[in-house]
Amino acid sequence: MRKILTAAAIALAIGAASGPVMAEGAGQITVTGEGMVSAAPDMASISLGVTTVADAAADAMAQNNVAMQAVMDRLAAAGIEPRDLQTSNLQLQPNWVQDDTMQSPEIRGYTASNMLTARVRDLTILGAVVDAAVKDGANTLNGLSFEQSNPKPAQSEARVSAVKDATAKATELVTAAGASLGKIVSISENGGYVSPMPMLKAAMDEASVPIAGGEIGVTAQVTVVFEIAQ
Repeated sequence: MRKILTAAAIALAIGAASGPVMAEGAGQITVTGEGMVSAAPDMASISLGVTTVADAAADAMAQNNVAMQAVMDRLAAAGIEPRDLQTSNLQLQPNWVQDDTMQSPEIRGYTASNMLTARVRDLTILGAVVDAAVKDGANTLNGLSFEQSNPKPAQSEARVSAVKDATAKATELVTAAGASLGKIVSISENGGYVSPMPMLKAAMDEASVPIAGGEIGVTAQVTVVFEIAQ
């Protein structure tokens, strides 16, 4: 009987010791933090192209080739390197027409289009590049986007800011509940994005197309799980 009581006492002591350890992960809080930093872009990408129309498909394509070559030559003369020029879309389509006098649609001419993406690494010539391309035959402009050649420093800064934001939120919530924040259990990154900021700079060249570089915002988002210390 004495041995049984001793075993029971030992089991009770082990249970008392293991109880808090088992409950240690029960009190947790999960928060999402976001950080954003703004940075000036140092390069841009332009999507421009040439669209031509002719009665014959071969003529439409030939005229388009001549015009696009002139655009590419001018871009090269403006300082754009071959590695920064890339054809993004090339199409040749018939122009279908139908009116009340026709029983079925018929082809009346062809439209050829060639889109080119140009990366401009020197923003001081950006306006002049766009101006030159349009003057030499580019008649389609699909968009202009600003970028950073090395976004990693801004991304790192945004991540640090996101973790600090998550920690501040968790501390505020736990303190309001009468407890204190414990150690970090896990951190996961939810991704980030780059967005334009509405802070404009002056036109880069008064003699060319006015373009505002502004700033871009680099955002990071993290989810952090903390222990709650009672």
